[in-house]
Amino acid sequence: MKATTVYLSEEATLALEKLAQQLNRPASELIQDAIERYLSSSQTSLPRSVGLGASGRGDLSERDEELLWQESMS
Repeated sequence: MKATTVYLSEEATLALEKLAQQLNRPASELIQDAIERYLSSSQTSLPRSVGLGASGRGDLSERDEELLWQESMS
């Protein structure tokens, strides 16, 4: 775990200290939990359309010119 500094308003600091006392938990633990919850809820998922056009070919980027010419010649 890496230490970091967080700046809070006076009101937020007092509310955090009060909550930490009520829950009998360290304020740092409450901050860690809140950040982890925020990060997990803000994860954006990819649109369902991603991957629909997958060709299954692993060599497309290496053979793109050859394959394009082959398609247009047919």
